[in-house]
Amino acid sequence: MWLAAAAFVVGLSLHGSGGFNRSVDGSLGIVCDLLPTALCWAVAAKAGARQYEVGCLAAGVTAWAGGDVIFRAAAMRHMDLGFPSVADAGYLAFYPLVLAALALAVRRQLRGVQASIWLDSVLVAVAAACAIGVLLDPVLARTEGSLPAKIISTSYPVFDMLLIAAAVGVLALRGWRLRTTWLWPIAGLGIFAIGDIVYALRVAHNAYHLGTVLDAFWAVGLACLASWVRSSGAGEPAPKAETALAVPVLATLLAVLVLCAGTQIHLPMISVVLAALTVVMAAGRTQYAFRQLRRLADLRRQATTDDLTGLPNRRALYQDVTASLAADTEPRALLLLDLDRFKEVNDSLGHHVGDLLLTQVSERLSGQLRAGDLLARLGGDEFAIVLEKADESAALATSRRLHDALAAAFTFEDISLHTSVSIGIALFPDHGSDISTLLRRADVAMYKAKSARDGHCVYRTSDDSRGHERLRTLQQLRTAMTEDQLILHFQPKIDVRTGEIHSVEALVRWEHPTRGLLYPGSFLEMVEDSGLMHALTRRVLVKALDQACSWQTQGTPLGVAVNIPAASLLDGEFPGFVAGQLALRRLPPRTLQLEITEETLMGDRGRARDVLMTLRELGVQIAVDDFGTGYSSLAYLRELPIDELKLDRAFVFPMADDARAAALVESTINLAHSLGLRMVAEGVEDKPTYNELSRFGCDQIQGFYISRPVPAAELDHWMSQRVVQVSEVSHGTGA
Repeated sequence: MWLAAAAFVVGLSLHGSGGFNRSVDGSLGIVCDLLPTALCWAVAAKAGARQYEVGCLAAGVTAWAGGDVIFRAAAMRHMDLGFPSVADAGYLAFYPLVLAALALAVRRQLRGVQASIWLDSVLVAVAAACAIGVLLDPVLARTEGSLPAKIISTSYPVFDMLLIAAAVGVLALRGWRLRTTWLWPIAGLGIFAIGDIVYALRVAHNAYHLGTVLDAFWAVGLACLASWVRSSGAGEPAPKAETALAVPVLATLLAVLVLCAGTQIHLPMISVVLAALTVVMAAGRTQYAFRQLRRLADLRRQATTDDLTGLPNRRALYQDVTASLAADTEPRALLLLDLDRFKEVNDSLGHHVGDLLLTQVSERLSGQLRAGDLLARLGGDEFAIVLEKADESAALATSRRLHDALAAAFTFEDISLHTSVSIGIALFPDHGSDISTLLRRADVAMYKAKSARDGHCVYRTSDDSRGHERLRTLQQLRTAMTEDQLILHFQPKIDVRTGEIHSVEALVRWEHPTRGLLYPGSFLEMVEDSGLMHALTRRVLVKALDQACSWQTQGTPLGVAVNIPAASLLDGEFPGFVAGQLALRRLPPRTLQLEITEETLMGDRGRARDVLMTLRELGVQIAVDDFGTGYSSLAYLRELPIDELKLDRAFVFPMADDARAAALVESTINLAHSLGLRMVAEGVEDKPTYNELSRFGCDQIQGFYISRPVPAAELDHWMSQRVVQVSEVSHGTGA
């Protein structure tokens, strides 16, 4: 095909303008029509997903070739077809078919193109058509001949305008960059349009002669379109809009020039209309561009702003502080703040109250800072403050002000909350020269402050090892909760009157893979600080009920007591969870006893009462642990559904040597009995204490004198060895 086209170009060049040549203009020209047609249909036969666009293109090339073959065959026989002729039907059918093929290809290959790029392509296409209309004015102005002749004469330049517009539009869609796939159709359409325009202008000036190099334009254009059919049909990545205003500005400038020229010289009406349309579209495109720019500005602002508090977020902190540290070496202090037990607020009162608390906290913190200081919310309940021109003493003074500002109660409708904050302090440039290092070291100091409950702490180099150790332990703790490293030990509670054991208390232990058995004191505080207490409680509850189910299966049913923190007590879904776990194991609800502390009841007593009432209605027993050590009013003994009081060991231990302590214990036992409650004494470690509690009428006793907390298997063995020594135990001989 390309060899034939090249031969045609060379033949016409050598032939010059010597008139029609049968070999070159006739036979070789017909070959240049038939070869692209054959190639297009050969590809169309196995086009697959491209069948529609390839079919349209093959039909268009065939229509052109048919018309051209008729024209050249008539010329070879010296026949005058006249105008319009049958050949014109084939020529005109070519344009809509090829434009349809181009539209189908654009739709298939250029998916995901931004709306602004589509607008640009349409805009420059209209502007290009406007300019071509000016160039074709002599052709459009011709009015000779019959009505069909006028229509067909006008159709050719209009189609040429569409070809140019389509080529420029696709070029704009491709981001003004071409790959081989789109080079062929744009080149083919462009060459065709140029040939048509030059031909039309020569005809308008009676200067066209058959047999010139101009005749080769259509042959080369057909070859380009046929080459496009053979090129890869794979989709291409959508181009990106890199210039928001350049295209509409250039298109508007071109349209304005056309309109200005129209005031001085005659221009075709279609060019004037297209120029006006270009100006209107350019105005709309410019407005759209400004809307895009505003939207991008909003997105940038949102990307650097915390939605809840309106403060800068972590990204903004990194951007602003990095730029600030690079600008000068003035001393600065980074304060990392973390609210204590914030997760309990979310779990107990809901995320809505938690969000309100964070909003008020951010307002109070902002009120304590200077104009140049930066406050950012990093996420959750964590805030960061960068103090400009601040040394250690200034950072400590600011920390104290922040503590004082947050000390007052936060009020939300009918809920009043108190919160505290732990602050870690890192200094620039002493503790780091970049924001990442400062944040990491402030984090280490913050956790040290949280562990020591000091409120705030300045980073020291020696803290790094402890910080790494804490983070490692925390990660190991998370692993322990998922890999079943947490185990339960059980401590029996003995009935003082009968010596029988009806229930035990479940106490959690951590079977650490390298450190051995760890007691709650070494990890519960970390669990609480990291917000894992609620999850740990549920896991302990499940394990305790599993063991209770096992005892029931063995024929030795034992009740089991589990300690419940405030977060679980104030969780409205907790009763449903408990009911589901009991039903799953078919355990009587009285098998489970939930132990709460007086401190737990100091929070939202109304909500706690609702949850406890729901649990009590299920049949679950409620006990107050560590009774006598809290600060709440004894009114809760009347208001709340409680079955049992557990007297703290702080009252039990000094009984043998302190008459006042013994009197206090006796009166407390009498108080419990007067309210219809059971009394359990914890921490009983010797025979005299046991005997004294028995004399006072204490219902149950728990402590090392009876048994230490032991694994379930060891407890089973201990109980089997007791046989029936209840009478001996009740008389103080021990077991």
